[in-house]
Amino acid sequence: MSTHHPTAVLLTVGLNESLIGDHCPRIRDFVAQGAKHHLKPTFPAVTTTVQSSMLTGTAPNEHGIVGNGWYNREMAEIQFWKQSNHLVQRPKVWETARERDPSCTTLNMFWWYNMYSSVDHSVTPRPIYKADGRKIPDCYSHPQNLRDELQAELGTFPLFNFWGPASSIVSTQWIADATIYCHKKQQPGLTLVYLPHLDYCLQKLGPHHADIPKYVAELDGVVGQLLDYFQGAGVRPMMVSEYGIEEVDDAIHVNRHLREDGAISLRVEEDLELLDAGASDAFCVADHQVAHVYVKDPARIDYYRDLCAKIPGVEQVLDRGGQAALHLDHERSGDLVLISESRRWFSYYYWQDDARAPDFARCVDIHRKPGYDPVELFLDPKLTLPPAHIVWRLLKKKLGFRTLMDLIPLDTRLVQGSHGRVELPKELQPLLLTQSPLDGLEETLPCDGVRDVILRHLFEG
Repeated sequence: MSTHHPTAVLLTVGLNESLIGDHCPRIRDFVAQGAKHHLKPTFPAVTTTVQSSMLTGTAPNEHGIVGNGWYNREMAEIQFWKQSNHLVQRPKVWETARERDPSCTTLNMFWWYNMYSSVDHSVTPRPIYKADGRKIPDCYSHPQNLRDELQAELGTFPLFNFWGPASSIVSTQWIADATIYCHKKQQPGLTLVYLPHLDYCLQKLGPHHADIPKYVAELDGVVGQLLDYFQGAGVRPMMVSEYGIEEVDDAIHVNRHLREDGAISLRVEEDLELLDAGASDAFCVADHQVAHVYVKDPARIDYYRDLCAKIPGVEQVLDRGGQAALHLDHERSGDLVLISESRRWFSYYYWQDDARAPDFARCVDIHRKPGYDPVELFLDPKLTLPPAHIVWRLLKKKLGFRTLMDLIPLDTRLVQGSHGRVELPKELQPLLLTQSPLDGLEETLPCDGVRDVILRHLFEG
């Protein structure tokens, strides 16, 4: 006999109190009729770390997701945006729910670390990478035939609207439509839905741009569609956001400072420079407003701590003791972790001359770059007639020629919003919104407390 109440968790990335108003009536009414709680983000407040804390109820020093990427010391490689759920080292909320009620199945729509997990049904982005250099939009699903079924019904997953200069509501709408399609067929006990739309525009334009209410309204339309469906299907909806995005002015180029000190080792290939992490004495893995610095010789950690503390824009340098205080002391973490000042963020840039930047620097290439790059949200403003450049490159690819989609600028000043810091004004803090109040729940909760709220939604009342 089933003992759970079907629940849907809508992850509305970047949503905070300052964004809720008359332009988003469905979200506004959901707040007014239910209960609102502020969330103190997990540190660092970045996508994969916070999501893993929400789903495991633990901090990064336990679940091991110390950022969107980190340095694999055994492989001597910086690895970003990997997708295997095996990287998350603690039990997930759906596993706990299944132990309580074996009939409680889970549908995971695009939350990160989706692949090879123990959920019953899942869908996540997964482009096809061809040997001739093409990147073809696609997705990955479990079971595998779900991918073909969804794309036959809804069209190909719009990968280029999910990330990059063409990011838009189109990808979020596709995820919502796919969620409704899957839910009707599978009737899961727990549904997890990732709605990333605000993440793009808030980083690209900043939270105070005049167009932000328009983008919030676009998200509100999709949220309203999901609320209507779930409430009509007898499913309890709740909403969460991962982090607050604050206004920024420019990046901090830690690797360039380390290079000037002689710590960075480079490989030069066809006159372009590649960071050689395994040969470097110290290097930085940049991730929004947090950066992990890995040091080859433990005896030199204090030296690099002092060096990094003097870099303009760096607010804190955490050694292992400082990391432990923020529950980030894990073997995957850097020997030092840097936190930026407010209004700053960290770039991965290590070259001193843009003419020597690696070819992938001007492309949307999330796996090859040794750090997160929000400049991928922009087309190079120096291009005349950007659509013509795009069409010409696509045509060459279709004709079988290898060509770079080198349309991304190298100007970090374009980025207007970032996240990662956890000390934010209340109006910028992420939110937990429930359809009805839950007894005894504090007004402000840590993000790792979301797991228990999901379980209460499933098994109480």
